[in-house]
Amino acid sequence: MAKSAEKAARSSVWLEGKAQRRRGGGQPSGLDRDRIIEVTVRLLDAEGLAKFSMRRLAGELNVTAMSVYWYVDTKDDLLELALDQVMGEMRLPDPDAGDDWRDEVRKLAREYRALLVRHPWVSALVGIFLNIGPNNLAFSQVVQRVVRRTGLPAKRLTGTISAVFQFVYGYGTLEGHLAARATSGGMSVDEYFQQSLDAVTAAPQAAEVLQESREIMAARGGDTVAEMLERDFAFALDLLIAGIEAMVIREAEPPGPSEESGPAS
Repeated sequence: MAKSAEKAARSSVWLEGKAQRRRGGGQPSGLDRDRIIEVTVRLLDAEGLAKFSMRRLAGELNVTAMSVYWYVDTKDDLLELALDQVMGEMRLPDPDAGDDWRDEVRKLAREYRALLVRHPWVSALVGIFLNIGPNNLAFSQVVQRVVRRTGLPAKRLTGTISAVFQFVYGYGTLEGHLAARATSGGMSVDEYFQQSLDAVTAAPQAAEVLQESREIMAARGGDTVAEMLERDFAFALDLLIAGIEAMVIREAEPPGPSEESGPAS
């Protein structure tokens, strides 16, 4: 079992040096790894992770599947390379520029959300691979440096990062699913949303919940799904930032008498 665990932990294109390695001799002309990754991303965006295969990729490149294997050893290696490639699309703030940490958290959250919506397949791969490519490491480093500047003690930083970016992951994943479902049905997101509401309205068991939901959505405002999603995201992010501010104050307060004396014997 120990060997299996070690093998699983080391199954990364970045750990095994395969991200830079090229096979020597006999490579098919007119093909390189950058182009393979570019087409992989395009196929994943257009057709999704479930339909992606090395044979499908080779067909798009107009080469044989074996030609692709001159540049990558496995499909997983290619997916891991594609994942890091798109992570590089995010515009990262400079954590040393002296900007307010709140604004930088908002920028990072918005960039990550946009990435998940633009590439819905990304959410399915996050956590599957070790994600130690250069672009993901750059993102992680900026996140850590920004969150350090909140004033929270080091022991609270991982929880803070989780609160913000797991929220963004969930929000962006669901938003990406919504967009993908609408596209697959040949509809705009607004059309799909209205069709879904109409379908639910026809279900008697959902009438009460739907009525309450309509009232809540009307109070929020927004004429389009994009506006509604943006308003909810912005407010939820403000709630998280307000929570961080409150925790900074709480962590700075001296312990009360009961905390100083410890548990009763």
